[in-house]
Amino acid sequence: MSKKVTMQLIADYLGVSKYVVSRALSGKDGVSAQMREQVLRVASDLGYVNQRKQRTSQITLENSFSVSGKQTVLVLLQNIREQTPTSSYWGRVMKGVSEGLEKHGFGMVVVTEENPNHLKAIINPKGYVGIITIGMVTTPLMLQVSQMEIPVIMIDHEDYLLSCDAVFNNNVDASEKMTNYLIGLGHQRIHFVGNIHYSRSFYDRWIGFRKALEILDQNFRFDSSLTNLSEGTLMLCQWIEERQGQLHFPTAFVCANDQIARNLVGILEKKGVKVPDDVSVTGFDNKEVSYRYSPTLTTVKIAKKDLGKRGVEMLIRRLREKDAPYEKVLLEGEVILRESTRPLVK
Repeated sequence: MSKKVTMQLIADYLGVSKYVVSRALSGKDGVSAQMREQVLRVASDLGYVNQRKQRTSQITLENSFSVSGKQTVLVLLQNIREQTPTSSYWGRVMKGVSEGLEKHGFGMVVVTEENPNHLKAIINPKGYVGIITIGMVTTPLMLQVSQMEIPVIMIDHEDYLLSCDAVFNNNVDASEKMTNYLIGLGHQRIHFVGNIHYSRSFYDRWIGFRKALEILDQNFRFDSSLTNLSEGTLMLCQWIEERQGQLHFPTAFVCANDQIARNLVGILEKKGVKVPDDVSVTGFDNKEVSYRYSPTLTTVKIAKKDLGKRGVEMLIRRLREKDAPYEKVLLEGEVILRESTRPLVK
């Protein structure tokens, strides 16, 4: 049985006090117009029915697309690890979604939900024209989404149990380009660093890395000991300590993202391995701080904000052409050369 929708549930959902919800629902002063609209919209989405007449807006299923008259899109973001609306990566994707929806006159409700059993209880599917998911979303949660029978667009993730439109950065080709760049500098002892099971994008970057080296040498033997960093920095430290000074120690590392690259550079330098004099290191994502690192980080610039905007465009197409074939769209990345890489000194 679903939980009864109360003012306290609405307050917990919005992260405000019950007092704020009460003032907003009763149309009393002391609450900003923006907060009042958020409360009314969430109350509508959760199925809350206030018995008193509202001075601002009456909440019913008939107008639950949005209290402001706009049609509304549900944006689903799993609140796990660093996958949050405030992160430097996901925040930019979210901004692209927000600007795209605003441009086309849509309202937006963002839900961060870790427990898939809660989604169906708090969301009224009749209140939305479509759903945009951002980043990794678990299969149980996606199965609930599919039962809502409204268009779904997935950004930077896909689920093989659900047929829908999806948009990604072209992680495979970008990682292959980066690896080929290192090969062109004379590097052949190259290792990939990052948990390839963390996300679809990490796995695709691993595939691009492998593709470049397998084209170079079909018999290339991969050391996959750094492709499952469950222990993070500690595992990196131990790995380097065990292999430092050996003949086959890597001359270059391709990291799954900029943060991993930054951690690796710090560990290497503490162990007396200079970057890029002794070892080259590359990142991925071109986070805003990557050019402030010392050394500045060679990385891949990817479309974060445009990723969100393209997701909105795909939703609009799906709403207009319900029977059109599903699309998988790839946005190209650009290799940004900085100080953390250099030609191999033999």
